Amino acid sequence: MFTSEFLRCLIELSKPNITKLVLVTSGMGYCLASNGLGDLSTLFFTLLGTTLTCGGSGALNNYIERDYDCLMKRTACRPLPSGRIKPAQALGFGLLLVLSGTVILVAMVNLLSGFLALLTAFLYVLVYTPLKRLTWLNTFIGAIPGALPPLGGWAAATGELGAGGWILFTILFIWQMPHFYSIAWMYRNDYAQAGYKMITLNDDDGQKTFSQIIFFSLVLLVVSFLPVYLQNIGYIYVISAALLGVYVLAYGVASFFARSHKSARALLRSTVIYLPLLLTSLLIDSFI
Repeated sequence: MFTSEFLRCLIELSKPNITKLVLVTSGMGYCLASNGLGDLSTLFFTLLGTTLTCGGSGALNNYIERDYDCLMKRTACRPLPSGRIKPAQALGFGLLLVLSGTVILVAMVNLLSGFLALLTAFLYVLVYTPLKRLTWLNTFIGAIPGALPPLGGWAAATGELGAGGWILFTILFIWQMPHFYSIAWMYRNDYAQAGYKMITLNDDDGQKTFSQIIFFSLVLLVVSFLPVYLQNIGYIYVISAALLGVYVLAYGVASFFARSHKSARALLRSTVIYLPLLLTSLLIDSFI
């Protein structure tokens, strides 16, 4: 049963690219709250529990959306719609990962971090996922679980929800808008085919979509300066936040005028570059 192909399917179900991003943001929250690496064993169990709950959430999302994934070119080859794994296996795998990750966080870290991880899984799987077929506001609501990991990392280090954790939450929440709206435009036909009500629904000329992208790019530029209210944040971060914010905004403005697949992809790439560089500059500035 546990063949290499089966194991590859399980890994794919867990959405490893999303899990990597969650680990980075969760680890960032932990390190900033600890003013360093803190207790290494606690950091290890924080990242382990977060990996399991996030991967399990991805698998459960795949399970719920398996019939709709068949209708989209970009998802038709996933393990479930392609028939490479059975739905019951995906369901069991997802539940096992979410529950084991939560137990590890509660037992080895603290109750608050476990609660936040379970809340993230609940919002992503049982709130955001069904909302994708009900309202285009699903992205805005789905950004809540997407922004919770750094808050969970902060809670793992301190046992409380501090200002720094909420600042990271806010930055990550706003960042998701230009990031995911660009994806929505790139795959708008696929989403429409599957019945997903994304922001691009009934927006053939892209006026609404790209106006929202510019708006949230501007908001992102503003909120990225919130960390200056934390201790030990200086010019390295401030300069980086300004340059990176203008960088994303410039691509947002360019995509507004082009409104093409190519310009949306360029914008998406800018957001992918933006986040790790911003977080790295924040980490460096807080440690020197």
